[in-house]
Amino acid sequence: MSALAHIDDWTGGDTTVAEIDRRLGDLRRSVEQEGVPDLRTSVLTHLAWVPPEYEQAATDTLAGLAERHPSRAILLVPEPEAETDGLDAEISVRCFSLPGLEAHVCSEVIELRLRGKRAVAPASIVSPLLIADLPVFIRWRGRPDFGSGPFEQLVELVDRLVVDSGEWADLPAAYAQLASLFDRVAASDIAWSRSLEWRRQLAGLWPGIASARRLTVAGPRADALLLTGWLRSRLERELELELEERPELERLAVDGAAVETPAGSRRSASDLLSAELEQFTRDPVYEQAVLACADVQPISA
Repeated sequence: MSALAHIDDWTGGDTTVAEIDRRLGDLRRSVEQEGVPDLRTSVLTHLAWVPPEYEQAATDTLAGLAERHPSRAILLVPEPEAETDGLDAEISVRCFSLPGLEAHVCSEVIELRLRGKRAVAPASIVSPLLIADLPVFIRWRGRPDFGSGPFEQLVELVDRLVVDSGEWADLPAAYAQLASLFDRVAASDIAWSRSLEWRRQLAGLWPGIASARRLTVAGPRADALLLTGWLRSRLERELELELEERPELERLAVDGAAVETPAGSRRSASDLLSAELEQFTRDPVYEQAVLACADVQPISA
């Protein structure tokens, strides 16, 4: 395990993109002058659209990523109802020691608070801060406002969109809107990733599962819908979903027969996001699951 060895930061209210870029350069030079051996090798730009109600969760998840993904992380906190227009920034350069080496890996974190009209045109703020020639991911917290100006602008900038449909209230209807983006941007869903071990358990039931007619799930609505869509797409036919909503995936049954609970501990939010930041291409199996669950109407268990 590596450890946080050094941090430099700067905070500025009512600032500009040019000032942010200048201050970021100052922080990097300060790290070098203070003798921190720097192996900063950013592999991507990680954007996050973070409405205020998700701010603490997003900050905690980012902290848990630590040195796993040397990157420039840009957190965008929109405040369109603010009384004044403006841009506030908090910037830090965080360096982690590497075990057994006299060297560090450094990442940059830029938190931008978009007040008033600045929340309407985020692309003009973000574009100058992207690292050239590296992939760009965006983690969209909460339900995207599909088709809105901010969402459309940022989707055009990124190579991959990461959502968690477990944060959406209007399922399965919203899956149809998500599916409309598949030919424009690679998309992935943390709700899909959470169910990986359960999908492996279900796959292990082959060929007996080939005749399945009903899936019973005690767990989150999003996870249950995606599991049902996955089975529907693999079996190429209809499958009924019986749902008992719970905060976490607890139990599965196929036609009334219980599925063995996967071994191992539950992955943290940081672990799940870390896994998504290692994927760079489309996931056709996920896309097919989304398309297949868009019209599923769960019945209560």
